[in-house]
Amino acid sequence: MINKKYLNISEVSKILQIEEHKIRYWDSINPKTNKYRIDGISTKSKGGTRYFNKENIKKLQKLKNILYDGDNQNYSIKLAEKILTSKSQLTIEKDKKKLTNQNQNNVEKIEQILNKMRLLLKNNSK
Repeated sequence: MINKKYLNISEVSKILQIEEHKIRYWDSINPKTNKYRIDGISTKSKGGTRYFNKENIKKLQKLKNILYDGDNQNYSIKLAEKILTSKSQLTIEKDKKKLTNQNQNNVEKIEQILNKMRLLLKNNSK
């Protein structure tokens, strides 16, 4: 990679082998939401020129990898954005464990309630 702090769109396009219009689209504002389609892809000058630092380029590379898997193309930019901005896998695993523990506690509470109801029904039927 070129040893400059910021690269322009044509340099990034050549390095990542992504057409410039695709980078512009990903870095544009969605008219329906008035938000960037994918946030943090570029740094813009006051004049609106897009410049890309190493972090921007890494994010673009990840986005390209998500949207283009070999010869297959996944057109869901929303899916790609979710993956780019999602929690780390470790956090997801912790959340799953927490939910599993909560579910186990809920099951135990329900079993206790059922046992109490059975006792009440037995006592009432005598």
